[in-house]
Amino acid sequence: MKRKIVVGITGASGAPYARRLIEVLRSRDDVELAVCASQTAPEVWALECGGDLREAVGAPPWGLRDYRAPFASGSAGWHAMAVVPCSMGTAARIAHGISDTLLTRAADVMLKERRTLVVVPRETPLGLVHLENLTQLARLGVTVLPAMPSFYGKPETLGDALDTVVGRLLDHLGIAHQLVRRWGER
Repeated sequence: MKRKIVVGITGASGAPYARRLIEVLRSRDDVELAVCASQTAPEVWALECGGDLREAVGAPPWGLRDYRAPFASGSAGWHAMAVVPCSMGTAARIAHGISDTLLTRAADVMLKERRTLVVVPRETPLGLVHLENLTQLARLGVTVLPAMPSFYGKPETLGDALDTVVGRLLDHLGIAHQLVRRWGER
């Protein structure tokens, strides 16, 4: 059985994390992938990754208001969702149950169905309201996985550094991988 995963992309800086996650998930036979994007995600994608978000995904992302998307309902049985990068505005809307777009509706579905939801906030510095919203997400059972690369594996390229975050994200989505050397491995 394929693991059904939704990737939500917002307009926060950090599109290369989403690009790498999608690349890894698309290469797997055991994953069914769907992508939805915020209104500003394509613009940030073009600035940070170059090219068109729709072309990179390999299929058009679901529309902002396309509630016919299968992951917009809990009965469709999607397993997990990652919001990467997650803007502070999106984090606030998810934390407070504001399902005003397909992306926030999908996150709400993950919460109500008690499925895996991981948000990858990409903001610095964090203000008190950001911290309170992220804390609320954690209280709701969301994994808050900041886009903070690790360096003990001695990444040599930007791609290697991205993989330290994407690898942890895959761990929390329940996807086995060999992207990075794990702590204690030679």
